[in-house]
Amino acid sequence: MRTEKKHRLAQLRRWRIRKKVNGTAARPRMSVSFTGMHIYVQFVDDTSGVTIVSTSTRSKGAPGGEKPRANVQTATVLGKVAAEAAIGKGIKQVVFDRRGKLYHGKVKALADAARAAGLQF
Repeated sequence: MRTEKKHRLAQLRRWRIRKKVNGTAARPRMSVSFTGMHIYVQFVDDTSGVTIVSTSTRSKGAPGGEKPRANVQTATVLGKVAAEAAIGKGIKQVVFDRRGKLYHGKVKALADAARAAGLQF
């Protein structure tokens, strides 16, 4: 399959998921994004279009030390940090948005760490 077609199908998959997964002020959307080097987590209120809390491996005091990696160990630590930041803002329940990624590996490690830290999905 051509690369352009794969990207187009991935975009359609993301749009299809976003039609169904919406966050509110009481239960925001926890959006998780991965690149080759970094992990980003945002808690978004879609009704007002505001990011409530965000954290990533690029932020100051981020897990992973000097050279952060987008791997399972860093995802586990970042899930815990993100959950603590959300609980600090008064968020206890979230809607998990994995952005079309399969639920294993880094995504599963981040979600399990956030659950262990006190977030409810």
